[in-house]
Amino acid sequence: MDAVHVIGGGLAGSEAAWQLARAGVPVVLHEMRPIRSTEAHRGPGLAELVCSNSFRSDDAEGNAVGLLHEEMRRCGSLILWQADAHKVPAGGALAVDRVGFSDAVEAALAAEPLVEIRREEIAGLPPAQWDEVIIATGPLTSAALAEPLGALTGEASLAFFDAIAPIVHRDSIDFDKAWFQSRYDKGGGADYINCPLDRDQYTAFVAALTSGATTDFHEWEKATPYFEGCLPIEVMAGRGIDTLRYGPMKPVGLRNPRTGQRPHAVVQLRQDNALATLYNMVGFQTKLRHGEQVGVFRTIPGLERAEFARLGGLHRNTFINSPRLLDASLRLRTEPRLRFAGQITGVEGYVESAAIGLLAGRFAAAARLGRTIEPPPLTTALGALLRHITGGADTRTFQPMNINFGLFPPLSPDPGRHADRKPLMSRRALNDLAAWRSGIAAAPHPP
Repeated sequence: MDAVHVIGGGLAGSEAAWQLARAGVPVVLHEMRPIRSTEAHRGPGLAELVCSNSFRSDDAEGNAVGLLHEEMRRCGSLILWQADAHKVPAGGALAVDRVGFSDAVEAALAAEPLVEIRREEIAGLPPAQWDEVIIATGPLTSAALAEPLGALTGEASLAFFDAIAPIVHRDSIDFDKAWFQSRYDKGGGADYINCPLDRDQYTAFVAALTSGATTDFHEWEKATPYFEGCLPIEVMAGRGIDTLRYGPMKPVGLRNPRTGQRPHAVVQLRQDNALATLYNMVGFQTKLRHGEQVGVFRTIPGLERAEFARLGGLHRNTFINSPRLLDASLRLRTEPRLRFAGQITGVEGYVESAAIGLLAGRFAAAARLGRTIEPPPLTTALGALLRHITGGADTRTFQPMNINFGLFPPLSPDPGRHADRKPLMSRRALNDLAAWRSGIAAAPHPP
């Protein structure tokens, strides 16, 4: 049997390769790092988490991304298997030790006899003799591949900027001012480090953010929009004095144990590795220059002597107009041998990217085995996300999208109260997923 070629060893490509191999289909996984790196990656590992270490909420009843987690677990996802195996405390979120997670994903694929990992860049369109290809090159697709893809599709690439949050060494945090607590004591009750600001400190901090020097854009980058779900902290601060207090610095659900009062604003840090020696600044993705970051962030109470394992940064994300270009099984309409997966399709987020990789892998496996497979039902998180990028979104205004309950069809009958809808939609999704999975050859769950 001829191998399926997967280009890109990120979350989507790794998941696609796993699904193919578990279905009995040989796969060649091409990853250009370390032969050629990107502006954002730090090492050569497969499935490297470039930005946050969080897969966001793990609440399968009340949150759409938590539901997507559960659906992927039930579909034998490699990414969720290793995320669960390498989780670190994060309240109700699923956060991981990023190094351990990446290492384990790569080890699992390297141990799979049907997977061949090739460290090489695919410059230009895949060779014509590759009759089944998944392109999962992510938001940092190299120009050598992006340009011929643009010529092939006749579509100009769409792009936005995505910023990276700083990571702080725990032993440099002043715990005479900071304390451990989750909002409303969720999860373990003490999963986040909290740094409180009073009104004057907060006002000064916002002023410093909005006046700080930021990285310069190239002329061709200036018209590129940000993704609203991952705005730089200084861009949010520029929208109004209280914007951050109602966003990443909101103090609700927290009490300073020294005063018994809720602070005016708070900076939260979340564990970033299994050793609990590194913490990332939640929601503090930034395009400030590195020198500015150190000066501004050290004005935060508790971080006056902060040492940074990584400062914030900025990278350019590229995605295609998938609703116009792709069919329901993620194939390029003008050249069906090419499928797309991950962030290049216009999904946003680690889990969403891996979910589209899972589906691309299953679709490609079915094609190679001469089988037919229907897309998952629209009532599931997998199906709703797939539908959005393959026809559900407006092609004229298409922008990256996280999974959310707004992508699901409404309940019938309508329960009438918003609070009731999410758990009902989640239960419907898992029931419908079970029926869909019973009708296909599911990949076995990881051992």
